[in-house]
Amino acid sequence: MTRWTPLIALLAGVLNVLAFAPFNIWPIQILTLAWVFRQISRTTSFRRNALTGWLYGFGWAACGVHWLYISMHDYGGMAGWMAALAVGLLAAYLGIYAALTAGLAGWLKQRWQVSPAVLLLLVLPALWALSEWVRGWLFTGFPWLTSGYAHNVGPLAGFAPLIGVYGLAWIAAVIAGCLAMVSLRTGRRILPAVLAVVLACAGTALHLVQWTTPVGQPITARMLQGNIPQEMKFSNEALLSTLNMYDEMIRSAPADLIATPETAVPLLPQQLPPDYLARLIRFIQSSGSHLALGIPLSDGPNQYANSVIGFSPDPASAKSPYRYDKHHLVPFGEFIPFGFRWFVDMMSIPLGDMTRGNPLQLPFAVKQQWVMPNICYEDLFGEEIAAQLGGAYYAGQPQASILLNLSNIAWFGNSIALPQHLQISQMRALETGRPMLRSTNTGATAVIGPNGQVISELQPYTRNMLSASVQGYQGQTPYILFGNKLMLALAIVSLAAAWLLSRRKR
Repeated sequence: MTRWTPLIALLAGVLNVLAFAPFNIWPIQILTLAWVFRQISRTTSFRRNALTGWLYGFGWAACGVHWLYISMHDYGGMAGWMAALAVGLLAAYLGIYAALTAGLAGWLKQRWQVSPAVLLLLVLPALWALSEWVRGWLFTGFPWLTSGYAHNVGPLAGFAPLIGVYGLAWIAAVIAGCLAMVSLRTGRRILPAVLAVVLACAGTALHLVQWTTPVGQPITARMLQGNIPQEMKFSNEALLSTLNMYDEMIRSAPADLIATPETAVPLLPQQLPPDYLARLIRFIQSSGSHLALGIPLSDGPNQYANSVIGFSPDPASAKSPYRYDKHHLVPFGEFIPFGFRWFVDMMSIPLGDMTRGNPLQLPFAVKQQWVMPNICYEDLFGEEIAAQLGGAYYAGQPQASILLNLSNIAWFGNSIALPQHLQISQMRALETGRPMLRSTNTGATAVIGPNGQVISELQPYTRNMLSASVQGYQGQTPYILFGNKLMLALAIVSLAAAWLLSRRKR
């Protein structure tokens, strides 16, 4: 390690953000990771490797999720220094995963006496993918900017329906290991170069495979983007105008599916004007439309759910509407971790402690299609969406043919959080082979095809409606059936192979 290595590691992490949306320069993710792997291969010092990994992870996280400052300072009223410190502490925590990966890899290199090839092609990619996976669920998980997301637009995208976003992280890490090997003067350069090309070509070929097929007749969909400023969303002064605006937008034209953003109606049903929902229901019944309405619901004192209710032309729907309750809640915003009540109170977060919906919930019937909602942060967790589809398949229940995300990320201002969230939805479409519709408050409201490509999108921070004809898809991708199990198996087999090779060498 030279005196410049720590600074280069930090800058490599910052540069890595350019691999993700809205920049989408995906080779940067592999190149920066290859540099990190090369540094790890040159020393067995746990401390030095961990420092290199931590600085890379810290720069990556701090630059990639800097927009959290906006929610805490601009909208939460937190002092600037405190909001900056909070972002820094989160980035410091996220950097620990890369630090442990790098440090453990160096330790195993010395413990097992593995060759550079085994370290770079088996040990490091496996540990990297496992660390990304652990980050996705430990302490409820924060998988934002998982390295696999950088490859939803590149040649590796074809692997997503097989092994998901964490599997893509493993594939990308293997290619990074190949590049690191090529850069080392070991004499073994042809084999890793060929392996990298083969993996890229395989991903391109797999992207041509049709894992799912069209089902039923297409439906017409209309996604609403209200563009309500976050500082006004829950204010008493703006409530009436917000309700009137969505009433007008919903009743402006019929569609098979009309979808509003998350908590488009920011009041409980019993707090609404007496005729508000009844007026919407009359329009739905008279026009033959279906409505997916974002609204909080309460089942008792201090029991609030972030929900979607669905009304159909069936008269019975008026009294017994479809209901979906958000399952994966956001820490601080929707549930309060132990000891952090003071933080939620200081941020004045409305409905900051909510109840969870069931992990498996039925989709919403819209003519010949089945629509499965997910709310905002939930589409970061591809394994949970896959579990919804796989659970329905194994139970013989209706399986969603269209995914629907309702979001409000106005908390993060006009920042890269919006295109990053759109990229996450694109990955969910790739993993499941199903279209994803997005109805958001400020953006990105979009229609995503089953191949992960954005078909149409509204201009962010405008008040508008996006209309489209959407074809549903049926069938099972391997990721729906197995979730992250295939990626975990690949990582474990890689580590087992490295251990066996080290024993044979000894």
